[in-house]
Amino acid sequence: MRVIVLFSGGKDSTLALYKAMKEHEIATLLTVISKNPYSYLFHHPCINLTPIQAEAMDLPLRTIETEGVKEEELQDLQAALARLKGELGIEGVISGAIASRYQRSRIERVCRETGLTSLTPLWGQDLEKLLLEILELGFEVYFTAVAAQGFTKEWLNRRLDLEVIEELKTLNRKYGINISLEGGEGETFVTDGQPFKRWIEFLDVKKVWEHDSGYLLVHKARLKNKNG
Repeated sequence: MRVIVLFSGGKDSTLALYKAMKEHEIATLLTVISKNPYSYLFHHPCINLTPIQAEAMDLPLRTIETEGVKEEELQDLQAALARLKGELGIEGVISGAIASRYQRSRIERVCRETGLTSLTPLWGQDLEKLLLEILELGFEVYFTAVAAQGFTKEWLNRRLDLEVIEELKTLNRKYGINISLEGGEGETFVTDGQPFKRWIEFLDVKKVWEHDSGYLLVHKARLKNKNG
């Protein structure tokens, strides 16, 4: 099937992309840039860096902007999908939804109304197993936002590893957070992994912390060859 991948640059959409590449033809990645940092559906921190990720993976990328108004932002997504369906001949849409019925139901509705098939290769899978799979595949994942009890400024720009997974499980037991961050607890950015032909280096970053939440600003990043 010829598909488009909804791509935020985070671990879930990148893993969904990797799985989709094994079974489908990727027509393009699609990044939705929301002007609302509190969008219910679309990532915000580091969303401007998806073009360098696409370049690192040697994949085409399209971007659209939305005001990020709840529910109305879906109209912008639907318009883009309808346009790309005609332009690129896409048949399906890949998303990284795992357990969020809010996310999955809305994407399914948009796809249904556009005559496309919604595909969610991560849906319903065990959250811890997915995090371990991400590490086994060599993904380099960094936290770009945190917004839940138990997180501190030190989590920003922290790399996902086995120790972090154990800490996330502890936060789940203490505060009930979703260890995959799908409940709005945080966001991530992938700098390397199986789909990447080159890796991404952050050169100029700033941690912004406001009361009990924060996000990462990456002012400069560059591509690096894997052999040196």
